[in-house]
Amino acid sequence: MTDTICAIATPPGMGGIGIVRVSGPLAPRLALAVLGVVPPARVATLLPFRDEQGRVLDQGVALFFPAPASFTGEDCLELHGHGSPVVLDRLVQALVAQGARCARPGEFTERAFLNGKIDLVQAEAVADLIESAHEGAARAAANALQGAFSTMVRALDGRLADLRCHVEAALDFPDEALDIAGDTALAEALAALLSDIAEAARRGREGRVLREGVRVAIAGPPNAGKSTLLNALAGHEAAIVSPYPGTTRDLVRERIVIEGLALELTDSAGLRATDDPVEREGIRRAEAALAQTDCVLWLVDDSAGASSPPAPPGSLIIYTKIDISGRASGPCPEGYAVCAPTGAGIAALRAGLRARFLAPAHGTEAEGAFSARRRHVVALEKVGRAIEAALAHQGEGSAELVAEELRLAHEGLGEITGRFTSEELLGRIFSAFCIGK
Repeated sequence: MTDTICAIATPPGMGGIGIVRVSGPLAPRLALAVLGVVPPARVATLLPFRDEQGRVLDQGVALFFPAPASFTGEDCLELHGHGSPVVLDRLVQALVAQGARCARPGEFTERAFLNGKIDLVQAEAVADLIESAHEGAARAAANALQGAFSTMVRALDGRLADLRCHVEAALDFPDEALDIAGDTALAEALAALLSDIAEAARRGREGRVLREGVRVAIAGPPNAGKSTLLNALAGHEAAIVSPYPGTTRDLVRERIVIEGLALELTDSAGLRATDDPVEREGIRRAEAALAQTDCVLWLVDDSAGASSPPAPPGSLIIYTKIDISGRASGPCPEGYAVCAPTGAGIAALRAGLRARFLAPAHGTEAEGAFSARRRHVVALEKVGRAIEAALAHQGEGSAELVAEELRLAHEGLGEITGRFTSEELLGRIFSAFCIGK
């Protein structure tokens, strides 16, 4: 934290503009060395950029942000020049020659977190926004960066802190003879908090879906119409379609977006007994894909008149070739009925897939959604279990055990925002960032 760091903040390659960032106590001195002056605070200033020998490397806009009013909370300098990789690299070399060091991946954002400018949820949202693959994910990440998720967690944290104070008073002042078991107000407050924790976990799971997307495997026996369905959902011919069984032997993946929800569709080999070694390998890969998926679309040829192999537990049953069988298209008790070549039932299937993972309130704009990660959901679920245990112990009249469970719950919420976070976790989180962010 005492070092001054620098890095190229724009993507590799040529571009109209390239940005070099500097953060740390030497930023004013580096500005003098490279620019000849320290630019006025937060004023874009056109200046020449010079190397360590005083030779002009480029001319561009310099911005200086004195601490603490900067992204990192430290003195920061940004140099906006032309996007030549050679020029930007020479500019970094000049800064290093004057006492800076090259930043590690994510170190600027890490310093913003360590200096209290943002919490850990907002820090992770920076990376999520950069990596957004579609508009819904980008809006959800922007909401998290603006503090939507953090505000919800802090409100739960405050209520939990008040409950801890109430319970621990029974331990600190035994003469008051507080009746924990008969405290109906405490029981009601714990129950309400548990309900809100469960809602937060649900929203966290939806936020994770918006960030990571959903893996959907299309599976079933040969010639059930798997490749045809993949093409219909994708809107183009992503997979080869043939009337001959065993045509698909390798995994075919296609990414689609349904109203802000990203789905990775995987078409796989038809599952059947075979002596063909190549087809057997395709079936092995299909079975491996089923084990790693969030949702299985199990296809049943509705025109075949023969029994279909049993679907994996939790599968969504899709009846195909209904133009031959005469079944009506759309939702049915077991799943959906479609005719992929004509498109009948495909719109209903797309809507059903989206509703399976996202609440109807989260439209294409994802206005109320926020991005979340697996660790957030795991932490909220752990908090919920601790609150449940506290409720059980409260009914037993054990103030000590109630206080301990509430402490564990409080720590769980603190893990989300970074109030209680290990150095190892911070290292894993920020090492995944790009350099310069």
